[in-house]
Amino acid sequence: MDDMAAMEKNFKRKLERVRPRKVVNIPADRKSVVLGVTGSIAAYKSAELASLLVKQGHEVFAVMTHDAAEFISPLTLQTLSKNPVMTSFFDEKESWRPGHIGLADRANLLLIAPATAHVIAELAQGLAGHPLAAIALATRAPILVAPAMNGKMWSHPATQENVEKLKARGVEFIGPEEGMLACGYEGLGRLWKVNEIAFRAEFLLTQHDTLIA
Repeated sequence: MDDMAAMEKNFKRKLERVRPRKVVNIPADRKSVVLGVTGSIAAYKSAELASLLVKQGHEVFAVMTHDAAEFISPLTLQTLSKNPVMTSFFDEKESWRPGHIGLADRANLLLIAPATAHVIAELAQGLAGHPLAAIALATRAPILVAPAMNGKMWSHPATQENVEKLKARGVEFIGPEEGMLACGYEGLGRLWKVNEIAFRAEFLLTQHDTLIA
C-alpha cells in the first residue's frame, strides 16, 4: 500500500511538471446580474431580458422601483429569474445585513433596463431612496444603463448633463434608439433592442474573465 501511494505521488509530481499553462475561462454560471427595472412603459421588455440572461447561464436578481411594478408584475420576473424580486427596503429579510447591500456585493453587473429620466437623475445625484438606487451607489460592479423615455425628456439638457456625469464615472449606456414612442411622438427614446442589451451585458461580464492558469 505504501509503495502504491508513493508511485501515485510520483506520478502526480511528474504530471504537474509537464502540464502546460493554459487559458481558463471562468464559467458563466458564476455570474450574478442585478437587473434594475424602472417605471417606463418598456418595463414589460425586462421579462424577455431576464429570460435571455438566465439562458446565458447567469443568476438574475430583479430589483424594481415602485412605478415599475405598475407595468409588470414582480411575480413575472420572479418566475423567470427563479429568484425573489426586491421592490422595497421592507422586502429585505436578512437579520443583520441589508439585502440591497448583499446584492450590491454579489453583483458582477448592474443592468438597469429600462432606465427612466428620473432614475438616471437619481443615479447622477447619488441618491438612495429605494433599493435600486442604493445598490447603484453601493456596488463596485460595472453598471450598464439602457434608457427609455420621451424623446424631449432624453434630449433635455438636464438629462444629457446627468448622462455625461454618469459616463465620467464609468457607467456605460446603450441606446436609446429612434422610433415611435409610447407617448405618440416619433424620436430618440425607445429602449434599445433587448437581444443587443443582453449581448452587451455578456460582453461586460466576460471581458475580464480570461485568466492565465
